[in-house]
Amino acid sequence: MTRRVLQPAGWPRPQGYANGIEATGRMVFVAGQVGWDEEGRFVAGDFVAQTRQALANVLRVLAEAGLGPEHVVRMTWYVTDIHAYRQARKALSAVWRELMGRHFPAMTLVAVTALVEPEALVEIEATAVG
Repeated sequence: MTRRVLQPAGWPRPQGYANGIEATGRMVFVAGQVGWDEEGRFVAGDFVAQTRQALANVLRVLAEAGLGPEHVVRMTWYVTDIHAYRQARKALSAVWRELMGRHFPAMTLVAVTALVEPEALVEIEATAVG
């Protein structure tokens, strides 16, 4: 895989994501993952715990293709409570470093009124290139 971060000249550097990524290689698409375990049980009603599990689930799907966090080029997060997200940013940063390291793909965060799974507080989809 070849990968290049796209950062327009004069733009401020983003924190925790990239403005764009150019990549070539085998593409893997991961459907939206929520904060439940392998038996379909939600780990907690806590936003940070669900986010950690959802990210871990994304990485488990990627591992099936022999890929890891460094291969993720794009993510979309859907959250049901933007205020919970904003309040949890410090804790989410720690979760990110634990699971994703210092890899920052192009990302979008969308606040939604609900997700298909009623207990879900966050859903994360990803695109990887390996």
